[in-house]
Amino acid sequence: MTDTMLVFDRAAKRRQRRRAAAMPGDHDFLRDAVAERLLDRLDDIKRSFPTALVQGCDSAWLRPRLGARGGIETLVSLDAVSSAAPLHVVGDEEFLPFAAGRFDLVIALLNLHWVNDLPGALIQIRRALKPDGLFLGALLGGATLNELRQAWLAAEAEIEGGASPRISPMADTLDGAGLLQRAGFALPVADSETITVTYGDPFRLMQDLRGMGETNAAIGRRRGFTRRATLLRMAELYRQQQAGPDGRIPASFEVITLTGWSPHESQQKPLRPGAAKQRLAAALDTVEFPAGDKAGPHRH
Repeated sequence: MTDTMLVFDRAAKRRQRRRAAAMPGDHDFLRDAVAERLLDRLDDIKRSFPTALVQGCDSAWLRPRLGARGGIETLVSLDAVSSAAPLHVVGDEEFLPFAAGRFDLVIALLNLHWVNDLPGALIQIRRALKPDGLFLGALLGGATLNELRQAWLAAEAEIEGGASPRISPMADTLDGAGLLQRAGFALPVADSETITVTYGDPFRLMQDLRGMGETNAAIGRRRGFTRRATLLRMAELYRQQQAGPDGRIPASFEVITLTGWSPHESQQKPLRPGAAKQRLAAALDTVEFPAGDKAGPHRH
């Protein structure tokens, strides 16, 4: 990995995740919601995945939510946080400690938006899968926390005459399928949805972000304390710009879902050029023009 690829402070992110795990209170609502949406996709796949790996949480947390979906018999987990759960590995998503062809299914739950080399992490996941193995991933996208981002930018510009990166950069949905294809996955699909949560004030949102381990870990983040005046102005602007009729403010989380399969000869493949049995023009009931010609008015 070269220095130009270093966007996130991985050591800081591990510390944040470990502190979050020790914080009192229930901050797992977003992970719960995303896990349910991701696992629902297994209901649509009529096959079993006996051996599975989950990244971003431990198997004891996921197993009750998983139930009988996917026919998973052995569930291994990998996370930065230690756990007493069986078959749990404390490790790094950027350096998977597993042999090639080890798993039938890999699930990545809200962890890949913090890796520096996302294509490399996806390649390692693909290698860890058996042929025709399935990858299901969910990560936060670039529209996440836009409301908070805008309030911070405006407050810092007004109070301090400049702005620092307060919200970490994240992937775009349009990049998702291309990244899967680049990593060697077959039948790649990427889609996104936005989950919006409302709060009484921005400070409660920031408390939840700390409890989730989702606070800023960009290398270029501000390291010193935030000025009180800037913090209060951010909260004031957030309310002015975003509050609804009930006074509550929204916080948006864009969730990008990635689906891909480890290549296998039995999978569907696109037809080679010229192999179609019917012309597209005939199917669309329109006129076909030779390459280079332009459509224009027709004379009868």
